[in-house]
Order: sequence, then C-alpha cells, then structure tokens
Amino acid sequence: MSKATSSAPSQRMLRVGEQVRSAVTQVLQRHEIIDPVIESTVVSISEVRMSTDLKVATAFVTPLGAKNHDEVVTALNRHAKFIRGRIAGALRQMKFMPEIRFRDDTSFENFRKIDALLKSPEVQRDLGHEKEDDQN
Repeated sequence: MSKATSSAPSQRMLRVGEQVRSAVTQVLQRHEIIDPVIESTVVSISEVRMSTDLKVATAFVTPLGAKNHDEVVTALNRHAKFIRGRIAGALRQMKFMPEIRFRDDTSFENFRKIDALLKSPEVQRDLGHEKEDDQN
C-alpha cells in the first residue's frame, strides 16, 4: 500500500485534533490551571493540528483582551504537561497521549491586514474602474 502524497491532514488527524481542542477548552473553562496570567485571560483555541503520527498536538490560541500574547502562550506551554494529564480521560481511546504545544494564532491578524488592504484607497480606485467597465 502506497503512502498518500497529499500534504492535507487525514480524516483521523482532523477528528483527533478536534477532540484535543474540545478537551483543552474544557480544562481552560473549568479554570483547572492555577496561573495568574491564564486565570485573568480568556483564551480561544481556534485549531489543533496533529502530527501525522498523532503524537504532537499544536494548539493555536488567541488570548482575548490580552496585550501580550507571548506571555499567555508561554504560560500555557509551561502548564502543557498538566493539561496533557487532565485531557487523558477525554482521549482514552488513543494509544499514545499527544504532547501539546501552544502557538499564537496570527490568522485573525492576517485577516485584519488583508481587510485593511482591500479597503485601501488604491484598491478601491482599481475596483471602481472594473465596475465602470462592467456597466458599459
């Protein structure tokens, strides 16, 4: 059997990633982590990407209302082993419990930059010429 050449995540990787995201979210919602940085911040987990062997879970987080995202991400990584132990019950069907790594989710910032670019006068001017051409 040949290995798939696609770099897209498999169905199993997506399913396990969503299970890990849900389990970590529950740990954060129940305030099980005793850390002033994490306790004072609402953390949104937008996505969890699993490695192909399902041994590493990379959680992309957005600290809502926090000025310093790096501080929150560092605090989460400091408590990664504790979180791993707390989610073990929710992932008991897995042969190996994945190592969890937290990364700052910059996708919202990227979307904001693209939106600002599309609303810039230069782009609006160019789009205005296309609309005039379509009407003729």
